[in-house]
Amino acid sequence: MKTFFLLVTTLMLTTTTGFAQYSQQQKVAGKAVIKTPTVQCDVCKDRVEFFISHEPGVTSVKVNIKQKTTTVTWLNDRTTLENIKVAIANLGYDADDIEAEESAVKRLAKDCKLHRQALTTPPPGGAQKQ
Repeated sequence: MKTFFLLVTTLMLTTTTGFAQYSQQQKVAGKAVIKTPTVQCDVCKDRVEFFISHEPGVTSVKVNIKQKTTTVTWLNDRTTLENIKVAIANLGYDADDIEAEESAVKRLAKDCKLHRQALTTPPPGGAQKQ
């Protein structure tokens, strides 16, 4: 009886280990660089990195303030690039072609709102950047 029990246990462990290795190989990651021009300061950077890193399927987030980009990697079976862009917009920041959610912009920190206004307000004298 001991031999039978040992044989069944060994068989179960071997099957479980093989399945776990197979499922790990099936996880395919995506990677993208998203233009985030309204992320202007360290507060904005920290906010995006914290909240987007907690989105389901996101494996890493890195915001570059100087280049105004956010690099994201994710698991394709858990989320999509569009979902990540929408999540950034729901935080109050533009993400590529998706504009920030207006109600989220109102909840931004005071300094972040000022940075955002500086980007959208034309300079004095009516001249606009081209």
